[in-house]
Amino acid sequence: MIDRDQVLHVAKLARLRLDDAEVETMAGELSGILEHVDRISDLDLEGVEATSHVVQLENVFRADVPWTSLPPKVALASAPEPFDGAFRVPSPQAPVD
Repeated sequence: MIDRDQVLHVAKLARLRLDDAEVETMAGELSGILEHVDRISDLDLEGVEATSHVVQLENVFRADVPWTSLPPKVALASAPEPFDGAFRVPSPQAPVD
């Protein structure tokens, strides 16, 4: 069973603010996840090949076909404030603690 202190520690590492009700909910949910992992570790998985996906994925990308791109003037036509042939974007804000 995951206790309150462990939930608060994980929340701090993930930079999450949880109220008391959320801490209790997360304790139950994380405990449930660990119970499922314990059940899996009890299974005999000898000879079972490890997988990264439930189903086999093959070539999930579209065909790589070259085509002509928009001229810069057309691409920048709807930009609110183009600058020197480029898109002007706001500078990033400092992260909020």
